[in-house]
Amino acid sequence: MILLILGMILWVGAHYFKRLAPDARVALGTPGKGIIAVVILLSLVLIIMGYRSADFIAVWYPPSFLIHLNSLIMLLAFWIYGSSAAKGAKAWPANKTRHPQLLAVKLWAIGHLLANGDLASIILFGGMLAWAVGSVILINRNTPAWTPPANAGRATYVRLAVISIVLFSLTAAVHAWLGVSPFGA
Repeated sequence: MILLILGMILWVGAHYFKRLAPDARVALGTPGKGIIAVVILLSLVLIIMGYRSADFIAVWYPPSFLIHLNSLIMLLAFWIYGSSAAKGAKAWPANKTRHPQLLAVKLWAIGHLLANGDLASIILFGGMLAWAVGSVILINRNTPAWTPPANAGRATYVRLAVISIVLFSLTAAVHAWLGVSPFGA
């Protein structure tokens, strides 16, 4: 559990560094980007190792329908994350939401908090949810102005639907390969 917590601290610290200590980040110059990237990569390694090695400590037992709800939430999270990737005009909700990638992370975290009741999951997904909420607050405070982009055309929506379904399917397959049933027992 210590590795998971340490990884979460590094993840949050590396991501918040630019917002909370902008002068120190500027002082690092271009090499600072590499340093931050290495810290983020290290944080991911620690998070994965810590989560996978954590003892299962049940805090609550989610009903099985929440696992299915998580699947729907994840499909929506893939859509929202992908909706931010289009150049120029954006698909819904990226054309309405200032931080679609962070919104997708929040949905991912909420869905997984609903479907998992163990302590390690609460630390991981609750920590990621708190990080995403804090990121939105910090970004909005530092850069309050925002102009919503134009709405994308039908072709973008079709591509986004296909990409979202493919990524959802691949993610489900990876979960199954790792021995975690993404759709319940």
